[in-house]
Amino acid sequence: MRVDLKIKIDNNPNLKRYLKENSYWYNILNRNPSYIKFMEEEMRKKYKLTTEDKLKKMNNNITLIKEFLDIIKN
Repeated sequence: MRVDLKIKIDNNPNLKRYLKENSYWYNILNRNPSYIKFMEEEMRKKYKLTTEDKLKKMNNNITLIKEFLDIIKN
Protein backbone atom coordinates (compact mmCIF):
# COMPACT_ATOMS: atom_id res chain seq x y z
CA MET A 1 0.00 0.00 0.00
CA ARG A 2 1.26 3.48 -0.77
CA VAL A 3 2.71 5.42 2.12
CA ASP A 4 0.44 8.45 1.69
CA LEU A 5 -2.59 6.18 1.71
CA LYS A 6 -1.37 4.39 4.82
CA ILE A 7 -0.85 7.73 6.60
CA LYS A 8 -4.34 8.89 5.62
CA ILE A 9 -5.89 5.70 6.98
CA ASP A 10 -3.84 5.80 10.20
CA ASN A 11 -4.92 9.39 10.86
CA ASN A 12 -8.60 8.52 10.64
CA PRO A 13 -9.74 6.04 13.32
CA ASN A 14 -13.01 5.30 11.50
CA LEU A 15 -11.19 4.44 8.27
CA LYS A 16 -8.73 2.28 10.15
CA ARG A 17 -11.52 0.38 11.92
CA TYR A 18 -13.47 0.00 8.70
CA LEU A 19 -10.42 -1.38 6.91
CA LYS A 20 -9.88 -3.93 9.69
CA GLU A 21 -13.51 -5.02 9.49
CA ASN A 22 -13.50 -5.19 5.69
CA SER A 23 -10.11 -6.53 4.76
CA TYR A 24 -11.02 -6.99 1.09
CA TRP A 25 -10.29 -3.27 0.75
CA TYR A 26 -6.57 -3.98 1.17
CA ASN A 27 -6.50 -5.72 -2.20
CA ILE A 28 -8.59 -3.06 -3.87
CA LEU A 29 -6.43 -0.21 -2.55
CA ASN A 30 -3.21 -1.99 -3.46
CA ARG A 31 -4.39 -2.35 -7.03
CA ASN A 32 -5.92 1.09 -7.34
CA PRO A 33 -5.22 3.65 -4.59
CA SER A 34 -7.72 6.12 -6.02
CA TYR A 35 -10.52 3.88 -4.70
CA ILE A 36 -9.92 5.34 -1.24
CA LYS A 37 -12.75 7.77 -1.99
CA PHE A 38 -15.17 4.88 -2.51
CA MET A 39 -13.99 3.24 0.68
CA GLU A 40 -14.52 6.49 2.62
CA GLU A 41 -18.01 6.83 1.19
CA GLU A 42 -18.88 3.26 2.11
CA MET A 43 -17.46 3.79 5.60
CA ARG A 44 -19.55 6.95 6.11
CA LYS A 45 -22.70 5.10 5.10
CA LYS A 46 -21.98 2.17 7.37
CA TYR A 47 -21.12 4.29 10.42
CA LYS A 48 -23.86 6.82 9.62
CA LEU A 49 -21.54 9.79 9.25
CA THR A 50 -23.19 11.30 6.20
CA THR A 51 -24.77 14.74 6.31
CA GLU A 52 -28.21 13.19 5.95
CA ASP A 53 -27.61 10.93 8.95
CA LYS A 54 -26.38 13.84 11.04
CA LEU A 55 -29.46 15.87 10.16
CA LYS A 56 -31.73 12.97 11.09
CA LYS A 57 -29.97 12.57 14.41
CA MET A 58 -30.26 16.30 15.12
CA ASN A 59 -33.96 16.22 14.21
CA ASN A 60 -34.52 13.26 16.53
CA ASN A 61 -32.76 15.11 19.35
CA ILE A 62 -34.86 18.21 18.80
CA THR A 63 -38.03 16.12 18.78
CA LEU A 64 -36.99 14.41 22.00
CA ILE A 65 -36.30 17.75 23.69
CA LYS A 66 -39.62 19.13 22.45
CA GLU A 67 -41.52 16.14 23.85
CA PHE A 68 -39.67 16.43 27.14
CA LEU A 69 -40.54 20.11 27.40
CA ASP A 70 -44.18 19.34 26.59
CA ILE A 71 -44.25 16.80 29.41
CA ILE A 72 -42.70 19.26 31.86
CA LYS A 73 -45.10 21.99 30.74
CA ASN A 74 -48.15 19.87 31.52
